[in-house]
Amino acid sequence: MYRKIIKPIFDFLLALVLITVLSPLFLLIIILLYFFNQKNVFFFQARPGKNEKVFNIIKFKTMTDQRDEFGNLLPDELRLTKMGKFVRKTSLDELPQLLNVLKGDMSFIGPRPLLVSYLPLYDDEQKKRHLIKPGITGWAQINGRNALTWQQKFVYDVFYVKNLSFSLDFKIFLLTIKKVIKSEGINSAGQATTESFKGNG
Repeated sequence: MYRKIIKPIFDFLLALVLITVLSPLFLLIIILLYFFNQKNVFFFQARPGKNEKVFNIIKFKTMTDQRDEFGNLLPDELRLTKMGKFVRKTSLDELPQLLNVLKGDMSFIGPRPLLVSYLPLYDDEQKKRHLIKPGITGWAQINGRNALTWQQKFVYDVFYVKNLSFSLDFKIFLLTIKKVIKSEGINSAGQATTESFKGNG
């Protein structure tokens, strides 16, 4: 009952309330990013959701689109703006995903939605992360986030899918607040963000 009825209703109502209450903060971040990120405010990208159905995720953009002389994007650490670093460190870049939750593409808690290009790279066990809606935060995020290896993340994701419950969601919610306050696990070692998943080989 919790998984199929209570959790979706809670997601919708909480997203609606937060969007309303946080609208002044949304506006402030939009204005700041407009000036710091060369007018680039939002980041849209196709991501696989429940049952691998693709949707467009929306986040605040933390990087510019600067390219080298060959037209290739510069490394993440060179494109990450000062305001972008702050927004990423405080996890404010995730706020626009409240719209994804409101639409029903995402939940507040679940495996993070990754790239569509990763879908053929998962083994059968890892694919189970797509049996439920992806989340803004999840079991992997509060157990290390980007400091984890990909294989570790997937183990946590599948564990969550198999053990989804109100008590586990409540625990993740509380630990997420702690992680955000302490800004833990934002980056991988030596990386501005995290390395791409290249498969299990």
